[in-house]
Amino acid sequence: MSLPGTTDPIARTPEPPYYAVIFTSLRTPADDAGYESAAAEMAELAMRQPGYLGVESARGGDRLGITVSYWASEEAIRAWKLESDHLAVQRLGRERWYAGYTLRVARVERSYTLETSPQSGLHAEA
Repeated sequence: MSLPGTTDPIARTPEPPYYAVIFTSLRTPADDAGYESAAAEMAELAMRQPGYLGVESARGGDRLGITVSYWASEEAIRAWKLESDHLAVQRLGRERWYAGYTLRVARVERSYTLETSPQSGLHAEA
């Protein structure tokens, strides 16, 4: 699933190293419309942040979701975490939309891509 404002289900990232923020969450059934609207706004805002490289996201029918955003540096991740509109939506998430979540930050050292069709837009396997 692509987030609103994104066109590729698999992010096109540069050669490593770079950073991944892995957000695993369990949604409450509350306020789906508000959540979707805020997610679209945050996707658009994140894309405008210095150091943003891309995002991948999936959510199952059991309301478990995983979103991985990619960043050029830890400084870019910190700046995004502290962005004022993002802080407000984080608060709403804790109060309304998430039954629980875990956030992990990792440095990507290697990346491999398999292109199965010319339409994928991905580069060939490295």
